Amino acid sequence: MDMGYGHQRAAYPLHGIAYKGIISANNYRGIPERDLKIWHKSQGFYEFISRFKRIPIIGEAAFNLYDKLQSIPNFYPRRDMSKAPFQLKQMYRLIKKYNWGKDLIDYLKTSSRPLVTTFFVPAFMAEVHGYEREIYCLICDADFSRSWIPLNPSTSKIKYLAPNYRVVERLKLYGVRSENIFLTGFPLPKENLGGASLNTLKHDFGQRLRNLDPKETYISKYEKVITRHVGQEHIPKRSTHPLTLAFAVGGAGAQQEIGFEIIKSLKDKIQKKHIRVFLVAGAKKNIHDYFREAIREAGLNGEYGHGVKIIYDQSKNGYFEEFNKALRETDILWTKPSELCFYAALGLPIIMSPPIGSQEVFNRTWLEAIGAGIDQIDPKYTNEWLFDWVDSGWLAEAAMRGFLEAPRLGTYNIEKIVLRKFKETKTPESILQF
Repeated sequence: MDMGYGHQRAAYPLHGIAYKGIISANNYRGIPERDLKIWHKSQGFYEFISRFKRIPIIGEAAFNLYDKLQSIPNFYPRRDMSKAPFQLKQMYRLIKKYNWGKDLIDYLKTSSRPLVTTFFVPAFMAEVHGYEREIYCLICDADFSRSWIPLNPSTSKIKYLAPNYRVVERLKLYGVRSENIFLTGFPLPKENLGGASLNTLKHDFGQRLRNLDPKETYISKYEKVITRHVGQEHIPKRSTHPLTLAFAVGGAGAQQEIGFEIIKSLKDKIQKKHIRVFLVAGAKKNIHDYFREAIREAGLNGEYGHGVKIIYDQSKNGYFEEFNKALRETDILWTKPSELCFYAALGLPIIMSPPIGSQEVFNRTWLEAIGAGIDQIDPKYTNEWLFDWVDSGWLAEAAMRGFLEAPRLGTYNIEKIVLRKFKETKTPESILQF
C-alpha cells in the first residue's frame, strides 16, 4: 500500500523474492479509475487527519474520533473477539459490489504464485476474487485492530505473518486458525543484517556501542554478555563515526517541528563535532524543504551536509535505500513509535516522540516492555538530557535490549515460509530463527 511508509517499508526487504517487483495495490500502472477513487478517498483522509491533529482542541478531538473507529481493544480479559466490526462489513461491500481490486487480482492470478501483502485490503480482495494460491498478510505493528481479519476468520484461507508473540495471541482471539499463523518477526533490510550470521549488524552494533557508552559505564559491567552475543572481533576500541542521532518524520509529515527544535538545541554540540544529526525527510519534498530552511534558521548552514544531513529521495524505494544506508552510521533513532519500532532489533535505541494512533500506542508499550524505547523529554532541552543518557550508559543498555529481545530474522523467516510453500514442501517451525 502506497500510504505513509509502514506498508512499503515492510515490503521493501522482500523485494528479492518479488516476482516482477513489488506492486502498490493503490497506484499500479493501469489501475481502473473507479478503484483509484476509492483508494484516494481513504488515503487522503488519513494524511489530512494526521496533520489536522496538530490544531489545538478541534484537531485532537477529530483525530480521537477517527482513531476510535480503528482502535485496538484491550487484550485482557481474554475473550472471543471474532465478531466483525461495521467498518469491515462496509469494506467487503465495496469489494463485492464494485469489484474493487478485481483488476489487480486478475493480473496476479496470471503468475500463479503465493501472494504476500503488507496491508489487509489486498488480502481480502484476493480471497473474494478467487485467488487460488496462498495468501499471506504481514502485520506491520506490535498489535492491531480487528479490521485486519476477514469477515469469517474460521473459514478464511488467509495466512498471517506475525512480527511478535502478542500479534500471534491477538490473531487467535480474533478467530484466526492456528495453522494460518506464522511467528516470523518483522522484515528488516538485508543490507543492515548481513545474512543469517548477522555480520553486518554485529559490526555496526559494535561501532554504535562505543558511541553510546563513551565512559564504558554499561560495557564494563556487561562485557561478557556483549562479547558472547556480538563477538569480540566486532567491538572496536573506538567508533569510526561521530555520535549520530537520526530524527525520522512519518509519511504524513506529522511532527516535523520536533526536528527543528532538536537541531536548535544541539547547535553548539553540532558545531563542536560532539554529535551529528540526520533529519529524515523521507520522500516528501515539502519536508525536505522545511528541514533545509530549519537548518538555515538554526544558524547551521556551515554544517549542512556534515554535522547536519537531510535523508531524502523523491522515490520511496530510493528513500528506503538511503535511510538504510544512513542507519549503518546511526547510533540513536528518534521517531514516533511506528513500524520503525521493530528497527530496535538492529541495536538502535529508540527515542519515542508522541504516538499518533491506537496502533502506535501499542508499539510504544511493546518497546518499553522489551526495554528498547524511551519517551522523549522536551526537545528544546535535548542538549542536556540526551548527553546525560549517553554518559550514564542508559542508551547503550536500550540498544542491547533491542538487539537481544526484538526479532531480527523476519525477512529470512518469511522467505523460507513463502518459498517452501511455493515448492510444495512442508515448513516446520524449527526452520524459523529470531
